[in-house]
Amino acid sequence: MGQSSRVPALRHGIRIVRHLARLGGPAPASAIAEALGLPRSTVYHLLAELEREGLVVHLHEERRYGLGLAAYELGSAYTRQAPLARLARPLLGRLVDDVRHSAHLAVLHGREVLYLLEERVPGGPSLVTDVGVRLPAQLTASGRAILAGLVPAQVRALFPDAASFADRHGAGPRSLSELRRVLSGVRQRGYSTEDGEVTPGLASVAAAATDHTGYPVAAVAVTFPREAVEGDDWSSVAAAVDATAVELTRRLGGGGSGAVSRRQ
Repeated sequence: MGQSSRVPALRHGIRIVRHLARLGGPAPASAIAEALGLPRSTVYHLLAELEREGLVVHLHEERRYGLGLAAYELGSAYTRQAPLARLARPLLGRLVDDVRHSAHLAVLHGREVLYLLEERVPGGPSLVTDVGVRLPAQLTASGRAILAGLVPAQVRALFPDAASFADRHGAGPRSLSELRRVLSGVRQRGYSTEDGEVTPGLASVAAAATDHTGYPVAAVAVTFPREAVEGDDWSSVAAAVDATAVELTRRLGGGGSGAVSRRQ
């Protein structure tokens, strides 16, 4: 096998590992193939190679594949180095100085967002978005910014039924069709919002930062008291958030806008 044929295989193998990480649980090979748009024969071959390297484990009784120990070791090493948080921290600091509201950085973990970093504005309200906290992705501005950049099959895999939609205050999408409408609005605006769906009285605006493939690896968000921003026009806050996401995208080696992708 020549070098030109190996590189696409490597790329597809990485896509499989990343897809399993986003799902937050094991999946059948057929579902992986459908979600990634790859031939089943290719997926089975790549899964076998990834299993040999310890990145994937085959759960024979369940007929599903999940992440292996080697993937955990890579994740642990990443956590120790924390490059994403290091890249984003000074950017969030400048964002807080600019908008005078608290800002945070989050990544998608299954159907939840995981908060990696938070910069509080002095005297700001208490927030639930402490580092390490997880919240339902479909309810948060951060989660919506990232979900809007995924392909439809990925969103469908994450939210296959009504039981997938966690509730906090009786607000937000409760079905896949409702979520798709929310994400369509995010793509049209170029940024995401939530208004009291996480914490009553507080609102958020977010934009996604992408890697070199255009994949939304994280979201930058600002949270503020609802009455602190007049009317429903949050465009000035959104512009500052998006500019921060654009710069983080550049530092991650991505290109183009930091706003959510129009991939769906």
